[in-house]
Amino acid sequence: MPKLKTKSGVKKRFKITATGKVKHGVAGKRHRLISHNAKYIRQNRGTSVLSEHDTPAIKRWAPYGLD
Repeated sequence: MPKLKTKSGVKKRFKITATGKVKHGVAGKRHRLISHNAKYIRQNRGTSVLSEHDTPAIKRWAPYGLD
């Protein structure tokens, strides 16, 4: 059987933790931040864990895991 390719967008945007959860950067933090209040910017700092319902799709797109 041929090797499966990892989706290149998934490589760039997600990381898989040691326990199998998927981490991602929070959306809406690139530009036009002047229109958001400080609470929004502060709470969306860093990364967060993807919901359990979306995790299987990401793992399907990264068949051999992510580094």
